[in-house]
Amino acid sequence: MELTLILGPMKSGKSFELINYFTSLEKENIPFRLYQPLRNVRDEKIWSRDGIEINAKKIDSLSEIEKENVEVVGIDEIHMFPEEDAGIVKDLLERGIKIIIAGLDTDYQGKMFSVVRKLLELKPSRVEYKKAICEICGKAEAIYTQVFRDKEFVLDGLSSAVPDDGTYIYKSVCKNCFKKTSVV
Repeated sequence: MELTLILGPMKSGKSFELINYFTSLEKENIPFRLYQPLRNVRDEKIWSRDGIEINAKKIDSLSEIEKENVEVVGIDEIHMFPEEDAGIVKDLLERGIKIIIAGLDTDYQGKMFSVVRKLLELKPSRVEYKKAICEICGKAEAIYTQVFRDKEFVLDGLSSAVPDDGTYIYKSVCKNCFKKTSVV
């Protein structure tokens, strides 16, 4: 079983890592398929802020990929998939399919996404935690994603995976600049 997780806050290079990996597979003619959630309303391709992109199929659930005849599967924005989809990943791994997954590890309140927790329980062969530069202080390593609306921190009242539909602004923030609810 070969499972790689690429996790971290917004703007940390997760999608860039995923695209880079699959671009080399494309050149080697290794059968693969990339997926992203329908909930990702931002765009139709997986893209990086560095200006590179790759085609991906939008799906509602990872169960839609169970019958794929590929050697490698890539999944972007894993945090937008339901927790039970970690079981599909386990099934694919047991079939010998190599899987590379990218996404946020924690939500806007600093809580780990349940699907990410379940994937970590599968004991991935590699977990890469990406970091960004804090967009508030500009000095420290950002490890969280903070959500803003009308220039104010959003501290509660949203679903854990908030779609990027233009209503909210997302910023990578360090531990000192991250605002938490009393629940965390």
